[in-house]
Amino acid sequence: METEAGAGAASAVPQGYMMDPLGRLIPEGMVSDVDRLRDQVVQEIVAKAKTQSRTLRDTRAAIMADVQAFVELSAERWQAKLGGRKGNITLTSFDGRYRVQLAISDRMTFSEGIHAAKALVDECITKWAAGSRNEIKVLVQDAFQVDKEGTLNTHRILSLLRLEITDDTWSRAMDAIKDSLITTGSKSYIRVYERDRTGKMAPISMDIADA
Repeated sequence: METEAGAGAASAVPQGYMMDPLGRLIPEGMVSDVDRLRDQVVQEIVAKAKTQSRTLRDTRAAIMADVQAFVELSAERWQAKLGGRKGNITLTSFDGRYRVQLAISDRMTFSEGIHAAKALVDECITKWAAGSRNEIKVLVQDAFQVDKEGTLNTHRILSLLRLEITDDTWSRAMDAIKDSLITTGSKSYIRVYERDRTGKMAPISMDIADA
């Protein structure tokens, strides 16, 4: 049975054959029953997943359009400013049972100036080598660790700005961190909540993995 997930591949595979991961055509009679059954199950699941993915994408777009339309209507009729910081919006039902949030999160990274900040921080650690600031040394060194992709953790580095350290070199390092921080884009998130029996707003999952 040809499913949506395998339709594209099936059009290139002659009837009576199956294609293996190396692109070789294998006669169906040479493929074991369990392998053919496994392939069928996977193809059908993938087709359902793709259908669900399109539905979620369409639902997300429709929700965003509904929220934006209401915001524009409110601004026009009641001069009500519903948008919060960076366009974040929260709508609540009249009875308070439901809540819809549209959140916009910036994607942040660092320019080449972060290397200067790291050099200044290293200078501080060297100066403090004989001191008693071991906890701060560990915190600082951990902040500049990179992940498997070689990417710095933005939140860890920004956490250094909250440390109250009176030192000229440290102050220049913190200024370098702030100057090197750049916004590379933003992503919008939709969250829908329902008040449960305890009075807590619980999220309504739109993710198949959490449903």
